[in-house]
Amino acid sequence: MVYTLLVIFGLCLGSFVNALVWRVHERAAEKAKKRPDRHYLVRLSMARGRSMCPHCHHELAARDLIPVLSWLSLRGKCRYCHKAIPDSPAVELSLPVLFIVSYIFWPVALSGSQLAVFVLWLGLLVGFLALAVYDLRWMLLPNRLVYPLSVIAAGQAGVRIVTAQRPLGALIQTLLAVAVGGGIFYLLFQISSGKWIGGGDVKLGWLLGLTVATPGRSLLMIFLAAFTGSLISVPLLINGRLKRNATIPFGPFLILGAILVQLFGSDILSWYKTTLLR
Repeated sequence: MVYTLLVIFGLCLGSFVNALVWRVHERAAEKAKKRPDRHYLVRLSMARGRSMCPHCHHELAARDLIPVLSWLSLRGKCRYCHKAIPDSPAVELSLPVLFIVSYIFWPVALSGSQLAVFVLWLGLLVGFLALAVYDLRWMLLPNRLVYPLSVIAAGQAGVRIVTAQRPLGALIQTLLAVAVGGGIFYLLFQISSGKWIGGGDVKLGWLLGLTVATPGRSLLMIFLAAFTGSLISVPLLINGRLKRNATIPFGPFLILGAILVQLFGSDILSWYKTTLLR
């Protein structure tokens, strides 16, 4: 029953992520114009607007909004203008996978306050996926997504701190995690004048530091992000598919590192201490 609910909610929220990413970018582009279309901005609102085709802006029917199945039945093209649908079913499928993996590998028992922490974590996963998709498409991490996620992460941290055996110690650890998660990137940003890393990555580092909760886990998150980024970029450089001066979005790797740390960080750090530091 739990798995079924996670799959259903994951698919629906994955579809929401596709719509959210496009609408946030489209609203920003429209507002940047000298004379933005107010009616179009209302249509782009997540609260008041209806789902529409990104190309012809035709309002979509209910049969066009079934996650994955609608995309497959339409063969990836709009029913009305027949242009390719930019939304990827991979996004819709990845969220239920993340939900189920989180449920299976959650490091502590899901009871009491941990159940609340887990539910907030699922909400963070929705936003993390939106940030990753946005960064991959447009090399940006918009505040419109980062700030609401920071509120959710602060709520999750608050639950952890209040219910900890030593609340003051948990608070100090969380503050240090934020300092490490964003502080390293802030120094790199200042030293390079924004050439090595973007300001969005600094804010994302603070957000993810707040999520992983301890300075050691923040360092592990950064290491895993750099490691997975190298695993992907180095082969692309070797076979010539990626140029040496190309810019690679680091946000998705940071998010992946945070997810790995949240689910497996304690085991990785324990293995490191008992095996490599022995």
